[in-house]
Order: sequence, then C-alpha cells, then structure tokens
Amino acid sequence: MTDMEHDTAATGAPTRSGFVALIGATNAGKSTLVNRLVGAKVSIVSHKVQTTRAIVRGIAIHDNAQIVFMDTPGIFKPRRRLDRAMVTSAWGGAKDADLIMLLIDSERGLKGDAEAILEGLKEVHQPKILVLNKIDQVRPEDLLKLAAAANETVKFERTFMISALSGYGCDDVMDYLAKALPEGPWYYPEDQISDLPMRQLAAEITREKLFLRLHQELPYASHVETEKWEERKDGSVRIEQVIYVERESQKKIALGKGGEAIKAISTAARKEISEILEQPVHLFLFVKVRENWGDDPERFREMGLEFPR
Repeated sequence: MTDMEHDTAATGAPTRSGFVALIGATNAGKSTLVNRLVGAKVSIVSHKVQTTRAIVRGIAIHDNAQIVFMDTPGIFKPRRRLDRAMVTSAWGGAKDADLIMLLIDSERGLKGDAEAILEGLKEVHQPKILVLNKIDQVRPEDLLKLAAAANETVKFERTFMISALSGYGCDDVMDYLAKALPEGPWYYPEDQISDLPMRQLAAEITREKLFLRLHQELPYASHVETEKWEERKDGSVRIEQVIYVERESQKKIALGKGGEAIKAISTAARKEISEILEQPVHLFLFVKVRENWGDDPERFREMGLEFPR
C-alpha cells in the first residue's frame, strides 16, 4: 500500500477525500476561513475586496479524511474582463466540487451579491452547507432569522455559525466535512498544504503585502509574477519578482518616496516566504509598466484564469 492510498487500515476506518468549494460574496471571509481550516497561509487575505483571483486549493487532514478546500474568487457583479474571468472561475469551481460551502457575512446578511449567489445555487446540484461568519458581531435572534431566510431559498444539508477570525465553530465544520466526503484514497501527500506551485504562492504573498501597504493609492491594476527562483549552495533561495502595473503613475506609487514602499513590501514578503520555505530568502522586487495587462491572455493564464473573449 502506498502513502498516497493511506487507507488507515490500522484504525479500521476507511479514508475519505474530496473537494469542497468555498463560495461567497467578496470579503465574506473565505480566504481567512481557508487559512484557518488548513492551519497555514495558503490564500491571500486582505481587507480590500476581490483579492483572490483564481481558485486556490488548501489541503487539510482531519481524522481519516483529506479535505481539499477550493477558495474561489468572490462572486460579484462583474464590470471588467478580469472581473468576468474571476466570477466564471468561482462558479466553475463550485460545479467541480464534491460539496459546496456557502459563506455569508452575518453582518451584511443577504444584501446584494449574497442574495444573487443564493439564486445561482439553485442551479447547482451538489450537496451544500451554509456557514454564517462573523457571528460575534450579530445578535442571536438575527442570526436565526438569517439562517432561516437562506434555507428557504436553497436546501442546505447543515447550517454552521462560526468566526473564521477566532476559530469559533470551525472544528464543528471540519468534523462534518470529514464524515460527509466520499470514501477513497487521498489525492495529495500528507504533508502538502496547497497545490499552488511555490513560485505562484510566493507571488501571491508579495501581492498581499502590496495590497496591505498601498490599498488606498494603488487600484487593482497590479499583478505579481515570480520570474527567477534559484536554490543556492548555502541553503538559501534567491527570488526575483516583477510587479506589473498599467501606468507610470502607478509605478511611482508602488516604489514610494525614495523607494520606501517597495522596501517595506519586500521585507514583509521575504519574511513570510522564508517562514513557509523554512530557509533564508533573498527577494528582489522590480516594478514594470505593462499597459492594459488586464486585456492580455498570457497574464490570465499566469493567474490560472480563462481569458473571456
């Protein structure tokens, strides 16, 4: 028997495995929840909406089950080509999963995008569970009304009330998923936490630091690519990344006065990448202007998105 089959014959319990698509409106807390359930940073977290662009898979082991979370881009009303690709990716991820987990921000309730997502879920036939997030911000009676209203629109197998930030209620979700997924061998090695290549994960980390530092000045028209990755004899790794922006004025914002912004972004990203790799990292960031990169099919492929025609 191989490690990948990992059928836990010793415990007498068959292994289970499957894909869980986490969908919801932008800023419902999906990335925070995936990172919480996986127990490691696999998805970009920012208070700026629409930061997850492609489907990121985070892999968790719970009891005898391997649960592969698909953190999809937030579903919202698309305006640009990139927006359309993100929304298409999110619905595609939902239809490919064994189970769908709808995350709703309890404070915002069923306003706007959340209501539209519920309507869209009527056409999706996989088993679905409802997860109400940020419950510490809402009165219990309002939570019950919210759960009842959502369940009137879509038939959910179960409803959970959690706080992704504190972890409250997350164990109950994991216990349920570990039993609900189909029996079968694990898809990934036991110690793997994401199917993102490290080059792409490193680029996502830098993109997060860029958002955190410049969320007020720099619009969404920025993209990070890892161009060089060199393992060195001393056990360190040298990484070169390019931040692409659309205009010269945005390049000045990304660099900052005297280069202070890019230095701060580089320091924060290097520290986190080094912690994940468990080895020293030498990170070099470059900012380049590529006009209208949001209309370039190659950039969409880099992000794991279909280019909408």
